[in-house]
Amino acid sequence: MPDSSPVLALPNISGDCFVLDEDLFQKGIEASRHSPRKRIILPLHRQQEAIVQRMLNFLQPGTYVQPHLHPREFASETMFVLQGRMGFVLFSETGDVAELHDLQKGSLIDIEPQLWHGLVALEPDTVILEIKRGPYDDDDKVFADWAPAEEDESSGSFRENLEGLFESK
Repeated sequence: MPDSSPVLALPNISGDCFVLDEDLFQKGIEASRHSPRKRIILPLHRQQEAIVQRMLNFLQPGTYVQPHLHPREFASETMFVLQGRMGFVLFSETGDVAELHDLQKGSLIDIEPQLWHGLVALEPDTVILEIKRGPYDDDDKVFADWAPAEEDESSGSFRENLEGLFESK
């Protein structure tokens, strides 16, 4: 029986040298447009266990990334907007909005570990480069219990509220 779960990522790249070309860039955008999650990752690290996790994240408006933090003391995270516009939100421990960052093409944000954060795509075909120390495993991410899970019915209204924070910007 075929697996019907949504594809979360394109296959990891291979080889000693990788150059992102327009065809692969467009493939990522197309995959995000057709993904039920409205996003897709292209891992640039060759193995999932890599110490430095590098990925392109292709995002469409309407995607929901549940607020989370990375609990490991070494898990800082950097995001660079290659195309489009992304709203980045830092939260307090109780879920109050602490900071809003409206990031457009050419913007970079770097956060220290153990900060509650989330993001929303504010333009179609937003593409970001993410770099974070890995490996990505079950201990890498803690999801906020004050925010709905991705599959929860209320995630849409939570996301819309976050998007609304950037409407007047």
